[in-house]
Amino acid sequence: MSELPRLHAITDERIARLPDLEDRSRALGATGSLALHARGHSLTGRDHLALARVLSSAAAGRVFINDRLDVALAVEAAGVQLSGLGLSPKEARRLRHDWWIGVSVHTPEEAAAARDLGADYLLVGPVFATPTHPEARPLGVEGLARFTPLGVPVVAIGGISRTNAREVVAGGAHGLAVIRALWDAPDPGRAAQEIMKEIAWKSS
Repeated sequence: MSELPRLHAITDERIARLPDLEDRSRALGATGSLALHARGHSLTGRDHLALARVLSSAAAGRVFINDRLDVALAVEAAGVQLSGLGLSPKEARRLRHDWWIGVSVHTPEEAAAARDLGADYLLVGPVFATPTHPEARPLGVEGLARFTPLGVPVVAIGGISRTNAREVVAGGAHGLAVIRALWDAPDPGRAAQEIMKEIAWKSS
């Protein structure tokens, strides 16, 4: 299994329908190190598969699929991102032993349970206020720190951008999951490179 990427570009239903999705995906994929996540809770299976194929074409070997394990198998994804309502990491592992398997969690208790069931990493958030989940109370960097002692890499999500990336990584996150700051950027590839510089600061 390769190293878990430290930057994750996550889609939603709006992004899945962008007219220039292929161009933006290629720009992000060309950076060579970030993961592209096919996510869209209300997408049909066919639409989710079409999205996953676009991302796979742009970043072969670095595509993660959210929830739809059938789609993940179809495109030979590198990993899957599970919700707390779907299959457990242990059950997903039976389908592909070499997947990176992540679980979305919101509390340390959920995180510990996911770890005990075999999660390779935890998607934790929202760290900051985000229009994706306007009803959710942000954890803040202080709240994020409660997840890092569990011994499983934490990928932070929620309001992440270049301006706060360094703060979040300094707070203990292994990686960052970003939506708007990447997909809506005038130059997605450059935006990804700028965020990755902030991530690299931790290990420099």
